[in-house]
Amino acid sequence: MNIIIIEDEKPAARLLQRKVEKLGLQIKQMLHSVEESLNWFQNNEHPDLIFLDIQLSDGLSFEIFEQIDIKSAVIFTTAYDEYALRAFKLNSIDYLLKPIDEDDLEVAVAKFKTRASINTSVSLDFEAIKRMLVNPVERQYKTRFSVKIGHQIKVISIQEVECFFSENKGTYIHTFDNRDYLLDITMEQLENELNPKDFFRINRKYILPLKGIKEIQIHTNSRLKILLSSYKTDEVIVAREKVNDFKNWIG
Repeated sequence: MNIIIIEDEKPAARLLQRKVEKLGLQIKQMLHSVEESLNWFQNNEHPDLIFLDIQLSDGLSFEIFEQIDIKSAVIFTTAYDEYALRAFKLNSIDYLLKPIDEDDLEVAVAKFKTRASINTSVSLDFEAIKRMLVNPVERQYKTRFSVKIGHQIKVISIQEVECFFSENKGTYIHTFDNRDYLLDITMEQLENELNPKDFFRINRKYILPLKGIKEIQIHTNSRLKILLSSYKTDEVIVAREKVNDFKNWIG
């Protein structure tokens, strides 16, 4: 099976390669820009499957398909939220939200293999996808949370949140007044319910609001360390593969 990855962040591309190869598949080529991809497709046999990031360093990856008629199957790897991805579903396109979960990757590859075994092709309407991304469906994000404290229910406004964190398989709110509250939700579910303009998941353990960040320090291995106002720990570190997205998020 001929598989390539198109991803502008080289650490993220290498991480995806390792995860794909754990499934017993081999990556033939990794490409990192629109220009590089166009040159490669003009001189090589087109692959069976492409893992495709949307935003590349020199433009949207859709530009590749506008200039070259590519019939390969596509699995998108993207940070766009689930509502903006409705167009992908309408076009029967598989997609993986970053950071890519290995179980989700395995399911997506299995879908591709099933489709390939019965010779089912998908016509990709990239114009529909671009329209959806430019004009995403209006949605409502969480503005408050209710938590159980003994025999009482406490309502916490989103403005009170200094960070969300996971610990011992639980998901917690930490507030600016230095209190922790257990939520009945996973970090993955929580991430989808928060406005991405205001909140960023820096690693598997932490989701931070922009207003909660007191200081950003350069850390080891090209990572960043975050200091918060009241939450005190040495572990609030932006994962290396998320550093570029984090920098873009903070502006």
